[in-house]
Amino acid sequence: MRDEFVRTLTEIAMEDRNVILVTGDLGFGVLTRFAKEFPEQFLNAGVAEQNMTGLAVGMSLEGKVVYTYSIANFPTLRCLEQIRNDACYHQANIKIVAIGGGFCYGSLGVSHHATEDLAIMRALPDITVIAPGDTTETAAATRAIYEVPGTCYLRLGRGGEPKVHEGDIDFKIGKAIKLFDGVDVVLISTGGILKNAFEARKKLSSIGLSVGLYSMHTLKPIDREMIERVAVRTRLIVTIEEHSVIGGLGGAVAEILAQMPQPKARLKMIGLQDCFSSIVGDQDYLRRMYGLDVDSIVKAVNDILR
Repeated sequence: MRDEFVRTLTEIAMEDRNVILVTGDLGFGVLTRFAKEFPEQFLNAGVAEQNMTGLAVGMSLEGKVVYTYSIANFPTLRCLEQIRNDACYHQANIKIVAIGGGFCYGSLGVSHHATEDLAIMRALPDITVIAPGDTTETAAATRAIYEVPGTCYLRLGRGGEPKVHEGDIDFKIGKAIKLFDGVDVVLISTGGILKNAFEARKKLSSIGLSVGLYSMHTLKPIDREMIERVAVRTRLIVTIEEHSVIGGLGGAVAEILAQMPQPKARLKMIGLQDCFSSIVGDQDYLRRMYGLDVDSIVKAVNDILR
């Protein structure tokens, strides 16, 4: 995802000299080509994320389209006040990019576990929140946030995420992508956990279940119409996210179901419960520990349907 973002942003910067990339002293090697090709469109703000955000807002108010770049929680939680008061309140045209959503930096501990960011960003007014599911969605999302005015949050993986989509996709902000239809259960995934949801669907289908799968790449604005439509057609909705179930995808879907007059579907939220991860390990290990691996997803669905 990270490399696809940089590749796509390089293409955009070549087309539009008003595009600026500001890094918080990170991305060396990954951002080297961009910095060399566009020295007047690249700035290293240092380890000073609050200043980075302030710089970005100032440049955006002068007509620039500014992408801020850092890892995990640093471009979001560390400078939350600047995002809220400077960027969102003024509807500044900045694009906040976080690399390493979820447990991507799992071995570095809780300071690098980005597991509350979607909920916190989604709670801010006047912001678009996007977590693409694979590299195809990442390229589309990078262009989409360039084209939409205002403050956007783009949450990406660290790199090496598998490609899920075959061929082109119809990527629209606020509209989920349907991979499969189903009437017994519908899996709704956000972010880089999409591949696990895809494989879980395959296993569930092999035992005779009709299983749908959607990639909910946009958390705000969320695809309310799709959720309401699915809720009256299926027995069970399962949200899957490498994030806390509080306030993230699961919370957002629950808000919609709670306001429906007669939703048919039950809701199961798969994600990190109300806790920090005191365990360290690589991303796959932590996914297994917190029920986000393929087999755990399949078991959770089967347990409810039984």
